[in-house]
Amino acid sequence: MDEEGVLNINSSVSIRLKGISGEVKGKAWESTNILRAGRLDTLEIVLDDSSVSRRHAEVRHAETGWWVRDLESTNGTFVNGVRLGPGERQLHPRDIVQFGKVAMMVELLDAPPPEPVRQPASSEQIVVEAEASSSWQEGYDRLLLDRNHAPRPGDQLMALLRAGHHLVNIESEDELLYSILNDAVHVLDAQRGAIVLAEGPDNELKLKALATGRGETTSRFNFSKGLANRCYSQGKSILCSSVEEDKELCGAISIADGAMASVLCVLLRSPRKHLGAIHLDRSYWQKPFTEDDLHLADALAAHVSAGIECAQLLRRQRELFLQTISALASAVEMRDAYTGGHTARVTAYSLLVGEELGLSPKELDQLRTGGPLHDIGKIGIDDAILRKPDRLTDAEFEIMKTHTTLGDDILKSIPELKDTRPIVRSHHERWDGRGYPDKLAGEDIPLLARVLAVADAFDAMTTKRPYNVGHVKTPEQAFAEVERFSGSQFDPRCALAFLEVKAHVLEAMRNSRATGMFHMNFADK
Repeated sequence: MDEEGVLNINSSVSIRLKGISGEVKGKAWESTNILRAGRLDTLEIVLDDSSVSRRHAEVRHAETGWWVRDLESTNGTFVNGVRLGPGERQLHPRDIVQFGKVAMMVELLDAPPPEPVRQPASSEQIVVEAEASSSWQEGYDRLLLDRNHAPRPGDQLMALLRAGHHLVNIESEDELLYSILNDAVHVLDAQRGAIVLAEGPDNELKLKALATGRGETTSRFNFSKGLANRCYSQGKSILCSSVEEDKELCGAISIADGAMASVLCVLLRSPRKHLGAIHLDRSYWQKPFTEDDLHLADALAAHVSAGIECAQLLRRQRELFLQTISALASAVEMRDAYTGGHTARVTAYSLLVGEELGLSPKELDQLRTGGPLHDIGKIGIDDAILRKPDRLTDAEFEIMKTHTTLGDDILKSIPELKDTRPIVRSHHERWDGRGYPDKLAGEDIPLLARVLAVADAFDAMTTKRPYNVGHVKTPEQAFAEVERFSGSQFDPRCALAFLEVKAHVLEAMRNSRATGMFHMNFADK
């Protein structure tokens, strides 16, 4: 060091730029005085890449070390992700230099080894630096105190408090996972995060949520599967950095997407079992995660795991419930030879209309339940009427109409289905007030009943029934009828939405004919 604290690099120190992305990965260029990069054949580093200018940048040696300068390139020169402006930028070992989209890592030959603060961002290998192996109770006990038994800082406590708030105030499992992940990414200053959960008989880890440090969700698959599997199978929360020694684990993250320089993978577990993992990473220009970060993330994982497990149990319970509903609807249809597959088709069409109308997830969920059950009252209709092959008499039709109120009465004994009852009771009401059983009109008819009414009528027109034998309409004719009776039989908004999803309805009908059956997954999407 000189008196001003500037490190003097001996003139014998040479530089090596090692390619770490795309076509240049594995290649290297060395010099003791200058390296110029661009597309021109006369330069020291010739880069055949559309993002690189003809004369893009130069790396030059001076008394104080190695410096890089952009030569007014179109797509810029970057050091550790920061674009260079006018002037020069000094280079240090393990810096990442990008010419356009082409990335290289700086190595100074014969220089003293750098402090192991930051591992090479370009590396796709991972080595374990620290592990935390604790029970759910031990992790939960660290909510208020860190690993040194000191009170946690206020921002950390607020993050843990928010996580607890999510558990009691969010009903959707997907929304819960994204909320937990976004808080973890924020409080631990991660560039990216993922939640993976074990599913199926083999407990295979499946990606459930991804988020970035900018508060965005993302569909990119940027996390280490190997590290997540190691965390889950060994039951340990892990702190890692990207280095070249460990050949077992590979992140496979490109420089363009942002490399993983420091990684946390913490175990999601309840007192009963391991659930999965939260995977967080920082880029090479961020400060690496510490053991304190590892223990904070581990405490957060322990805190939220019970809520995640409960959400999973509720989802599975609901799936079983919907399967039971579907089985019950099938039992009703087996009594009526004319309505085979009717409830599945009506439910599918209703969900298409509901999505077109922008209904809330809760309302769509009610349609998933109400669709299969809308004709449940037919259980109480005598077979002589229900299965009559000819047109019903006026008296018989009056009895048939009671399936709406019978269905409502059946569901009264199940409090959990109170939101489904309006669909079952009112799906035969008409916009003009001439329907049944209550002669409701317009907005007085429950919205979900109005949605299902259009789907129910369309399916009735396009399938064989006692009252339309020989007059089954083609889909085009049925769509025309929906348009014709908009504003009289049907809510105009619902009718318009049904016409807007015409292509999807026709596709569902074609698939049904091709397979000989109509299948609809009623589980939450």
